[in-house]
Amino acid sequence: MAELTTAEARVLSAVDEEWVLDRLSRMIALPSVGGTPAESEVQHLLAGWLEELDCAVDRWPIDLTEAATAPDAPGQEVERTEAWGVVGTLAGAENGVPALVFSGHTDVVPPGDRALWPADPFVPWVADGAVHGRGACDMKAGVVASLAALAAVRTAGVRLIRPVALHGVVGEEDGGLGAWATLRRGHLGDVCVIPEPTAQAVVTAHAGALTFRLEVSGRSAHAAYRDQGVSAVELFSFVHAGLLEFEAERQRDADPRFHDTPFPYGLSIGRVQAGHWASSVPDLLVADGRYGVRLGEPVRTARAALEDRLAAICAAHPWLAEHPVRFTWTGGMFASGELPPGHPLLPAVREAVADAGGGQLPERAIAAGSDLRLYAAAGVPTLHYGPGDLHLAHGPRESVPLAEVVTAARAFALLTLRSCGVR
Repeated sequence: MAELTTAEARVLSAVDEEWVLDRLSRMIALPSVGGTPAESEVQHLLAGWLEELDCAVDRWPIDLTEAATAPDAPGQEVERTEAWGVVGTLAGAENGVPALVFSGHTDVVPPGDRALWPADPFVPWVADGAVHGRGACDMKAGVVASLAALAAVRTAGVRLIRPVALHGVVGEEDGGLGAWATLRRGHLGDVCVIPEPTAQAVVTAHAGALTFRLEVSGRSAHAAYRDQGVSAVELFSFVHAGLLEFEAERQRDADPRFHDTPFPYGLSIGRVQAGHWASSVPDLLVADGRYGVRLGEPVRTARAALEDRLAAICAAHPWLAEHPVRFTWTGGMFASGELPPGHPLLPAVREAVADAGGGQLPERAIAAGSDLRLYAAAGVPTLHYGPGDLHLAHGPRESVPLAEVVTAARAFALLTLRSCGVR
């Protein structure tokens, strides 16, 4: 551990656990599922907190028409009538681009079957030192840790030389609308930390993810004479087996930062609908899926690889050769993303976490897409470090250890001082 300066010691002492718990609980209590009114409400809540910290706040309605038509837009999987961007900037003695940006999404996925939750997912509770509820780790804890770091700098009375900014974004769970709109508005920085849950590691790369739809056509017949029909379900079974072989091929020679992840570039069918009547051979099956993009692989290359393999699968089947599967790219589009090798942001974050009491962080890559790729594409070197474990996200056991949120806030406070400089 490095010897702390007087300013660093003051800022670490200013991180308030009760303040962190209060803000995190209030954020979780807003059911900010993508596409619902609460997705905007939580952005306004965050903007108000940033204003309380004397940040210069840019709060604007995102142009959804532009987001639906711009060629570089990341796509959306839910319908929205409105969406808001929020950026809070804590000023430094010098003007200009922030030396450091924290970017966190405030939208969450639906809770699913509420009977599987031990309590209401939007009434946060604390048990065994952890805060529970939808969005606890993914990623309202990271947003609050970033906010708490800015609060600690202000409370400690430390004057920064260069600005630091917090980007509150929406739509991350279905493509990255908020980050795209924020960057398009001109909010950049020298470097960026996205406090997604990283399970006490630092993530410097992520795979991409594309969503698609398959429409498999068969021929209907009475179920009593099913030999007279061609079942779309049985055809899909053949197609799916071929896709699983393709998936296995794409896992070979994966980057070692994926560690023990068995499917860094997974291909998964998430939804299947088929048939119209129990006593009829189904003549149509529609399947929606998700497809992993390899690190450094252009999206167009990944698309072509899946399209070509699907064509080959169809060509190898007598019915599908004459009635090929209709294929469509849908929804969100996540390219892969990566911090440039050797960039000093990695050791800077590791040192800040160690000095905040978080230990030594291993370097990892994750199989999930994120906003990292949008910041990287905009020329902002970016990595992930944040409280919680992604394995608990999107499920009924979602929670985050409060101690990890506090440690992250302390680390972010140190990183802010070291990145922005102290007057």
